[in-house]
Amino acid sequence: MKKIMLFCMALIFLAGCGKEDEIPKMLNVDLAVDPTQGKVNEPVKFQAKVTYGEEEVTDADDVSFEIWLANSDDHDKIAVKHKGNGIYELEKSFDEEGTYYVYAHVTARDMHNMPKKEFVIGKPSTPEQNGGKTEMDEKNDEEMK
Repeated sequence: MKKIMLFCMALIFLAGCGKEDEIPKMLNVDLAVDPTQGKVNEPVKFQAKVTYGEEEVTDADDVSFEIWLANSDDHDKIAVKHKGNGIYELEKSFDEEGTYYVYAHVTARDMHNMPKKEFVIGKPSTPEQNGGKTEMDEKNDEEMK
């Protein structure tokens, strides 16, 4: 009986030591706006390059761009499809000058990432008092301290 117990303990010990610690992968979203200083009624390209570790994500559960003019409650959320090589893209024109903000909402691999950028169409408008931050941004900032 002692031999069986000793064998079981050795087996458990070896199984535990045999695994390497796996570095967790993160969902990364590289958001680009081109141009960041645009003109009225000319297209602006929004591009989200989505990766999970080193892998390009071609099958994200949800990718959308949320765009709004500074100090406006009117947010436009537009779903986008995969274009290739982990890139999700939208082209949009704006008929009103001002400072705008865009969030890329990306859900993939049971994670959510939402980077944000600021861009200007024509003349900049008065930026939002908190730099376009939402309550969620402020809460995340507090948690990081």
